[in-house]
Amino acid sequence: MKVEHYNAIIRAQLSRRKMLKGAASVGALAAMGGMAGVPSALADSHGNLRAEILKIPGVGKGSPTDADWQKVGEMTLGPTKERVAEGEFEGVELTFMGLNNQNLHNFLFRGFLKPWEAYTGAKINWVDLAQADYNPRLQQAIATGTVDFDIIEMGAPFEGDTAGKGLLDEMPDWVEEQIEADDLVGYLQPPVGTWDGKKYRITIDGDCHTFAYRKDYFGDGAIGGASVPRTWQDVNAVSKALIGKEDPLTGLPAHGYLDPLKGWGGFGFYFLENRAAAYAKHPDDPAWLFDPETMKPRVNNPAWVQAIQDVFDLIAAGAYPADQINADPGTTGFQQFLAGTGSMLMWWGDIGSNARTSDTSVVGDVVGFGINPGSDRVYNSKTGAWEETYNEAPNMAYLGWGVYVTKRVSGDAKKRKAAWSAAAHLGGKDISLWMSAYPSGFQPYRNSHFQFDEWEAAGYDRAFIEDYLLSNAESYNHSNAAIEPRIPGIFQYYSVAEDELAKGYAGQYASAQETADAIAAAWEKITDQIGRESQIALYKASLGM
Repeated sequence: MKVEHYNAIIRAQLSRRKMLKGAASVGALAAMGGMAGVPSALADSHGNLRAEILKIPGVGKGSPTDADWQKVGEMTLGPTKERVAEGEFEGVELTFMGLNNQNLHNFLFRGFLKPWEAYTGAKINWVDLAQADYNPRLQQAIATGTVDFDIIEMGAPFEGDTAGKGLLDEMPDWVEEQIEADDLVGYLQPPVGTWDGKKYRITIDGDCHTFAYRKDYFGDGAIGGASVPRTWQDVNAVSKALIGKEDPLTGLPAHGYLDPLKGWGGFGFYFLENRAAAYAKHPDDPAWLFDPETMKPRVNNPAWVQAIQDVFDLIAAGAYPADQINADPGTTGFQQFLAGTGSMLMWWGDIGSNARTSDTSVVGDVVGFGINPGSDRVYNSKTGAWEETYNEAPNMAYLGWGVYVTKRVSGDAKKRKAAWSAAAHLGGKDISLWMSAYPSGFQPYRNSHFQFDEWEAAGYDRAFIEDYLLSNAESYNHSNAAIEPRIPGIFQYYSVAEDELAKGYAGQYASAQETADAIAAAWEKITDQIGRESQIALYKASLGM
């Protein structure tokens, strides 16, 4: 199916969903004929295999294990066997650098690639990094010219730091064919994954932040009120109103929205962005982080200051769980929300699959989903004034993880083919569906992932999966989405912002404005160090200007 046809289907679904928002329950959809998934033509010859791998281990049967990952890896080796002879890579050793967060990412890759290693004869050595250590480790390798890995799990924001400096190997045509790249959702198509017209990325994820909330907190007579918060103003009001109440599921203290107040190697800045996007991303302006003509930071304008003030207000009110100052996003998502603490969360979309398929989750039966809350007003950076109109802007945080191959293999044909073959196995169409449906660290990102029937057959109930998948689809296709800029140094900006925010949250700055001004001053220094004119050009290009 062509991307434009998929987008037309999604638009039709979203229009119908908005029409039905007043329904008492998603079950009302069935009485009205249901909400169809993307047509089954997308499944084509993959259908039987996809159905079989989704039974491993089966939704509701506990978290997958290494044996499950290996089984899925073995069952999806078909495209590799079409292009690689058995034992063809005997003697080849590859180094793979990626994450080890929450026992996901590299842990799964090991299992998926063990059958690949057994078939091809290659051996993979692993470099496992915690999320907070990822950016420093990558930047050290770039700065010192000591890239010591052949394959890397990396997000598109780092393409400016890597592809832009000639560190990546260009994707061979056979890889694009094997992974069926035309199945990617529209916003992950080129220029994402490319640099100077050359393709480098095998997409394995489609990051955007979506809103997860506890349905048992909201409704007639519920402790959070009759309606799920629609704006960030509502989110803060509910969070304050819940102080002193009892969680209906656990009997422990009730809490509202879970802001992560501890840095996460730059990745934690995305969570402030969620609030700021609603205030700062004006529909008539593609930019919201920097002024595109000057690279002057916007992070200290009234919109961003309001986002920071929101967090300050909840700290002052005592609305957060105890010791929230030491909670990073991994804590808010996995140790708090999934475990029954708190009622509202912004996180990457895979929190939805974890809610139903992870042993750590107790909220699977009471969780609902939506897009990033909006705001009752939006700041217009061009006029320097607030506009009293509703605004929403989903945060396309990180543009998803991908697998890339480095120039270390470029001079060795056998090693190069082996590296790309391993990467292509991880980025295959069928294995990607399994990773979207089970705990992996990744969320839906292909057109073919939005077939409701496949998920329902795997054990997800229809209402849940429609809610979950459409929260992702609405975000991807939103006309005012806040897009991640692929510019050099983006995580330098984010990391220093986390440092200054930590000082603000700890009371070391007198106000939200002072905190924001400190971030802006640090960002100006980074821009000058990298080169303002080149940053302006790349930033404008990343925004399609």
